[in-house]
Amino acid sequence: MAGYQRKTALSPREILERAEEFLPALAGLTRSKSSGHGATYTGAEGTVTLAAHRHGHYTEVVAMTDRLRTSRVDYEVQKFLNRLPYEPGDEGGPGSGEPDSTLQDEANSASPAGDIAAEAP
Repeated sequence: MAGYQRKTALSPREILERAEEFLPALAGLTRSKSSGHGATYTGAEGTVTLAAHRHGHYTEVVAMTDRLRTSRVDYEVQKFLNRLPYEPGDEGGPGSGEPDSTLQDEANSASPAGDIAAEAP
């Protein structure tokens, strides 16, 4: 079994709503149990149990799976947790993988690719 934890600004209800959209679509799981603070999803890839409890301004989310950390369901649970916003106003989710566009613009103006291509034979 593997366990994961995430702190988020979302309410338990919002977390469970997002889980209902995300886990069936990407991990092929269906909800088998639910309560106001948690849900269990099962499918061919395994079982995931989510628990969400509010502590002050944040909600702590705990996800447990019945598979190894290298399984597909564990990968999807990690992606789901990563998409939860940490602070109010955050969008949550993975980064684009691209550097900040202002830094990229400065780098391009320092050594434009057009000049390099013009010098090549």
